[in-house]
Amino acid sequence: MSETEKTFGKKEKKLIASILFTMAGFLVAILENLLVPQFAIGVALEVYDLKIFGLNHNEAFRLILICLMAAYGLSGIFSFKSKKKAEEYIQKARFRFAMGIALGIWDYLGTKIKVLPQPFFPGPAEILTAFLSEGNYIFQNTLYSLRLYAGGFVGGVLLGVSTGILIGWFPKVKYWVEPVLKITGVIPAVAWMPFALTLFPTPYSAAVFLIVICAWFPIASLTKQGIESTPKSLFEASEILGSSTVYQVFHVAVPYAMPQIFTGISTANGFAFTTLVMAEMMGQPGGLGYYINASKVWSAYYKVFAAILVMAVLFSFITWLLNIVQRRVLRWQRGLIK
Repeated sequence: MSETEKTFGKKEKKLIASILFTMAGFLVAILENLLVPQFAIGVALEVYDLKIFGLNHNEAFRLILICLMAAYGLSGIFSFKSKKKAEEYIQKARFRFAMGIALGIWDYLGTKIKVLPQPFFPGPAEILTAFLSEGNYIFQNTLYSLRLYAGGFVGGVLLGVSTGILIGWFPKVKYWVEPVLKITGVIPAVAWMPFALTLFPTPYSAAVFLIVICAWFPIASLTKQGIESTPKSLFEASEILGSSTVYQVFHVAVPYAMPQIFTGISTANGFAFTTLVMAEMMGQPGGLGYYINASKVWSAYYKVFAAILVMAVLFSFITWLLNIVQRRVLRWQRGLIK
């Protein structure tokens, strides 16, 4: 057997061990939920009709754990095709194992014996009750949040990039606009709430304005820096080739500034999501922030955690999409940076 085959065999075995190690953590959580009795009183095992079949919250929790096991198991199997993916999977195996164990411990402390302060820290199985009892309502509020976020964030990106290009390229625009950007940019977007509700006809348009404002500052600032940092040699070379001003802006300065622009967009994404939730908690007729506020009034903190879980998944998904776009646009950086 050659040295290469021996090395591959070792890595293959290590990947299989990582897959089994990952799944073991979630298996422990499943066995904990299934075998440990319910010590704390007052926990109802109501069966919720999901049209196809019925589930109580413990069965739903175990189903989620099984789905996670299957997802990570398939991910590990597909990693055999790529050396890089296999290494990444092996590296993260300990974290996934710990995540499964943590879910089991949380379920034991928060649901089985309820030693955590109640009702503020329900167990994961109880949090799933919110999805089982009013999943459609949570979905409607999620769609409202997405619509509000999309309108505000897209508007903020367009306004921020265009403002940054104008400030970075035209000195006269920079003279008048940059002071306004520096003064208004440091003010939290929520501070504009009273003015937004007065100036705009609906709470929805006011919230969109707040998200646009909070996204505008970091994107415009970093776009400006990217435009201004473009080497003069690139402009001189384009002038020799007979390029116009418009060509220099959109084919020289903007491509060079793309890394800074995407840094600004990534920063603005976090600000926009925070502003979205705060705006929904302060006057919107729907959305995840509104759902949290309404649930908190009735001390239904398991619903609050359910909304937070949806927010975490949404934010991670949006960040993942932005990273895909960034890698696609900045594909020329592959092999040049770490």
